[in-house]
Order: sequence, then C-alpha cells, then structure tokens
Amino acid sequence: MLAKRIIPCLDVKDGRTVKGINFVDLRDAGDPVELAWQYSQQGADELVFLDITATHEKRKTTIDLVQAVARQVNIPFTIGGGINEIRDAEILLNSGADKISINSAAVRNPQLIDDLAKAFGTQFVVVAVDTRFVESNNYVHLRGGRDKTDIETENWIKEAESRGAGEILLTSMDHDGTKNGFDNGLLKKINDTINIPLIASGGAGNQKHFVDTFQQANVDAALAASVFHYGEILIPDLKDTLRQNGIVVR
Repeated sequence: MLAKRIIPCLDVKDGRTVKGINFVDLRDAGDPVELAWQYSQQGADELVFLDITATHEKRKTTIDLVQAVARQVNIPFTIGGGINEIRDAEILLNSGADKISINSAAVRNPQLIDDLAKAFGTQFVVVAVDTRFVESNNYVHLRGGRDKTDIETENWIKEAESRGAGEILLTSMDHDGTKNGFDNGLLKKINDTINIPLIASGGAGNQKHFVDTFQQANVDAALAASVFHYGEILIPDLKDTLRQNGIVVR
C-alpha cells in the first residue's frame, strides 16, 4: 500500500503567504521560504506553492521564490500560478521545482496539458481544479475561483487525465477555509472514476478530518493551509493520529 501524503499549501501573494475563507478575506500567514523550511523539518511529504495573483510581469518573483525554496528544503514541491506555456514550466522546473501546477490556463487551452506531459512527463504535471456546487452540479471555476464556467468538474477531471495529467489537486471552494472537513462525497466520486493520484484540498479543521478523507474517499494525499500555518495542527502529531487509525504514512 502506498503511503498517504500530507501536503502543506502556501498561497503566495506579493511574496507573502496568505490565507482566506472561500477564497476571499486574505490575511498574512508568514514568509513562504521560512514556512517551507519549518514544514520540511516537521515531516511534510511535499509542499505546494500557488502564486494566487500571478501575472506575466510577476514571473521573476516566482522564480526567486522557487530558487530560495529549493535551497532550503529537501522534499518535493509543486509551483503553480501564471504558467501558460511550455517555457514558463521549463523555467520553474529548471529553478528547482519538482512539479508544476496548472489551473485556469489548462481550461482555456486543454492542449497545454498534452504539451507539458509530452515535454516533461506526466509525473511533473499537476492539474489543479477549483470546484463549487451550483444549483445541482459541481462546476469548474477559474482565476482563483472568481469565474464560473459551464464545465462540469467530473468531466473536466476525466479529460485532464486523458490528456496526460499525472495528478489532480481538487479544491472544494464551498469547504475552503471553513474548517468543517473535506468534501469527501465529491472526492470519493471523483476518485472512483480516475486512475491517477487525487489530492484533497479545502476544509481541513482538525486531525479527524484527515482521517476521514483517507478512510472515506481513499485520496492519495491531503492538503491544507491555515491549520498548519497557524500551528493548530502539527504534522508529527497528525501522522501519529493517522497511524493510530491504520493509515499508512511515511
């Protein structure tokens, strides 16, 4: 059995880690490089950095961040935000990132998934999906959750897998920042239909929520932000709890 992964997520804006609720009301959570080092020391399995307001002009800031993190940590990390073409990904991977995450750009240009997978290998390509339940279905949202599309989440994830995504990072916007638990119903539904790893994101508030998502949805990894950033859950304690519940972790 593959070990389940615990992944702190650092949303980065203007060089600082920030966190909000349902993608709004952002507040400062510290220096991303310093936090990355702390998490690597605590036993995090991976890290995810999302430049949540990335634009082409801010790309240099992201490169500096990637290089600084690569110097500080010895665990894999993923970088996302503002990746629109092969060259963007190439620069970030060459700067020290282990994987790249694409979201809005992939929806606007699905061929980008094929191109990245072909250029670097599927294992380097994480497709992040922000989803919200609207009326009777889950729909993909873009630009940091600002724009609703008419694309059903389940259909998009299947297409992303078929095009070469190596992993799916699924964030429930309805659960994000609420600390009421992961959207395990949706996660299980998605996980039952794909053959690539699924990362749960959105809603972690206590250790039991991690136990629940691994047991109920059988996800490959669980990602969280504020509960780690503000010291509400310490990763060594969380891993002890998971082991006590029969969940294999590193």
